[in-house]
Amino acid sequence: MSADRTPSDGVAVCVIGAGPAGALIAHRLAAGGHEVTVLEAGPRFDPEQRIEQMEDALRPAHGRPDIWGMGGERDAFTSSGDRHYPLNHTRVKGVGGSTLHWQGMVMRLHERDFAVASRDGVAADWPIEYDDLRPYYAAAERALGVAGASDNPFEPPREDPHPMPAFDPSHSDSIFAEACEALGITTHSVPNARNSERYDDRSACVGYGTCQPVCPSGAKYDATSHVEKAEDAGARVIDRVPVQRLEHDDAGERVTAAVYATPDGETHRQEAREFVLAAGGVETPRLLLLSESPQYPDGLANSSGVVGRYFHEHLFAGTSGVIDRETRQHHVGFNTTESHQFYDEPAAGTDRGIPAADAGADDLGPIKLEFRNYGGPSPVGVALSDGGWGDELRDRISDTYGSHLTVGALVEQTPRRENRVTLDPSRTDDHGNPVPEIHWGLDDRTRRTLRRANAIQEAILDELDAEITWQIGPENTGPAFHHMGTTRMGTDPDGSVVDARGQTHDLANCWIAGSSVFPTGGAMNPTLTIAALSLRAADHVEKRL
Repeated sequence: MSADRTPSDGVAVCVIGAGPAGALIAHRLAAGGHEVTVLEAGPRFDPEQRIEQMEDALRPAHGRPDIWGMGGERDAFTSSGDRHYPLNHTRVKGVGGSTLHWQGMVMRLHERDFAVASRDGVAADWPIEYDDLRPYYAAAERALGVAGASDNPFEPPREDPHPMPAFDPSHSDSIFAEACEALGITTHSVPNARNSERYDDRSACVGYGTCQPVCPSGAKYDATSHVEKAEDAGARVIDRVPVQRLEHDDAGERVTAAVYATPDGETHRQEAREFVLAAGGVETPRLLLLSESPQYPDGLANSSGVVGRYFHEHLFAGTSGVIDRETRQHHVGFNTTESHQFYDEPAAGTDRGIPAADAGADDLGPIKLEFRNYGGPSPVGVALSDGGWGDELRDRISDTYGSHLTVGALVEQTPRRENRVTLDPSRTDDHGNPVPEIHWGLDDRTRRTLRRANAIQEAILDELDAEITWQIGPENTGPAFHHMGTTRMGTDPDGSVVDARGQTHDLANCWIAGSSVFPTGGAMNPTLTIAALSLRAADHVEKRL
């Protein structure tokens, strides 16, 4: 409460949000000699508490949002549409943002992802191509610290190897490799934003195995790394100051101030020459909608009516089974092997065992197969939730552990205008503002893609003579916790919010960074693309300065 949270004078750039997008931009601009202030709604978490957080995460009494303090009036939301959206399970408010609890998998989008409308006749093309992001992808891999083998024959062209060597395949990867070779499926390593060796003053991974929701060792990248670098370069980062609205000049052409609240109930105005909104795919459109004015009655930067629209996710498909072999599940807490063979051609079969999709079902999105190292229950999870003791508990742990395998997948959700983030005036947060309402549902193309992913997964487990124990598909799928598309980029101001640089069409000094600008999301985890776009946007902001 005693921290100074009054505004700064002479600020060149005000960044709203201290997640990966905001942290990378703040560091780049502060290192260039510019005065930068970062306003973050959530707190600073003490890294010394991460062992305790990990222990809490292992206990059944603690839900995922509890670990990072999500929930309550501050984080209230509503959900509507065909599917409930579990918003507070999917995000962390605080310095570091959602990289505090992320999986840490970092892949580049494929070239096809930038031109889905031209290729498949759905959604919208990006206003940039893969080659426009190619050098920024390389810079992002260096900034985050990515371990990889560059052995993926399906990935787009790259110029440099990954900064660190890949993690070794797990024991269960070797089991999957046998089945995949028999079926003609090519497997490869997974790029991970966690250290396989010491890098950037962070230790190598020591194998706690609780990567989600806590990395106690700090080997996995999170945005506090670049927050600290930004502060070392002179940036000012203020926590627990949720921005209530943005103000603009009389002409409605420039943002003049970010109005924020402090923990002691005061309200301040932070003025700046340039403003960067990096608050995520839900809070960024919410802030714009809360900033309505006579010039922008539908929300700031929303002359297109697109702010909040085209919310999309990655959907999870999974199939799990047990086999009569030791699998060593949960020895590794992240994925070390994948296959992108069905990414660009999801309907294609293989010459050894995977049939092509049924005729007429070739309108599919990309599929990213994941061979999970953590299928089935963990011994700790069984012990803490069983309620038993002694020999009987030991026997039940033995019976339920060590023979499970899971094949997961992320699939693309087709962006649709009706999937959106709006304001719910019937419910307010702790500052009296309408909470975000998530309208979310699935389309037939996404359902077909989920079914296709399940069919491939079943074939792999059948090859291993596994007894399938559960499956997640079109009817019970859930989100991968990737908020995309609510302030999408494009060349047409009537159909997009920002241009190819991330600058809003309506206001010359207002920029948006993060996955909310994605017109489409492919099936790749979005953080590397967020980082690449943020580094690119920082260059454009610096040119204006």
